[in-house]
Amino acid sequence: MIPERLKDRFVDVFLVGTVALLILFFYVPILTLVVFSFTSSRVLTFPIEGFSLEWYGELFRKPDFLPAVTNSAIVAVISTVFATVLGSAGAVAWIRYRFRFQNIFRAISFLPLLFPQLLLGVVMLLWFSVLGNWLGFSTGLATVIIGHIVYITPFALVIVAVQVHGFDETLEDAARDAGASGWEVFREITFPLLWPGILSAATFAFLLSWGNFYVSYSLAGTARTLPIFVYSGIAVGSSPIYPALATLNFIPALVLVFLADFLRRRALKRQKLATA
Repeated sequence: MIPERLKDRFVDVFLVGTVALLILFFYVPILTLVVFSFTSSRVLTFPIEGFSLEWYGELFRKPDFLPAVTNSAIVAVISTVFATVLGSAGAVAWIRYRFRFQNIFRAISFLPLLFPQLLLGVVMLLWFSVLGNWLGFSTGLATVIIGHIVYITPFALVIVAVQVHGFDETLEDAARDAGASGWEVFREITFPLLWPGILSAATFAFLLSWGNFYVSYSLAGTARTLPIFVYSGIAVGSSPIYPALATLNFIPALVLVFLADFLRRRALKRQKLATA
């Protein structure tokens, strides 16, 4: 008979070991890319032959790198704004209201989540090809933005819906009873209490759009975003500039996630103080 204390100890060690292995599985490849970005050799070998910042300079000397970064930023920012607004409005309608065909609305909202990105990109490419022949336009950044909005809006909707689900509507009723107008209720009560979910949705939507390849590649036409730039370069051979690019991508993304989490926690703290 195994003592209960020994069983608990075994479970604790097993769980901690599993988490540690998962962390290693996720972060060792990323750390390896960071190390490779500082190699002085053109060939990726481990251990690296020497320390150098040469490949960061080589990356910025690529004539199509900065335009690709600019295009990705434009697409990600515009897509995030539209997806967050649409997702937030959809989440409020989904959770707080009852209307005809609500189940159909929910199914349509989740449909892009069920499509593989590659299939979604191909389907939208076919649709834009037919529409473009009819209206006389071609694929480019505008079609990429539309494709990204279609793809990332359901993610924003789900994240905000979780926040809306935990929303205490009696706070709005109390504000109205105190004489506040509809706009004042939204500005002072509704939006601040939903802000943590909206911020989380916007952060996640931005990162999804920034790193999206399949939808971008299908709809970009002659335009290039950052994932397309990477794919075009890797297709002709590996180079240390891509670990350098991955490092430049990873660090700002990590900072953005921690900043969003900090702002979310601060908003939650204010929310608790407001409802106390």
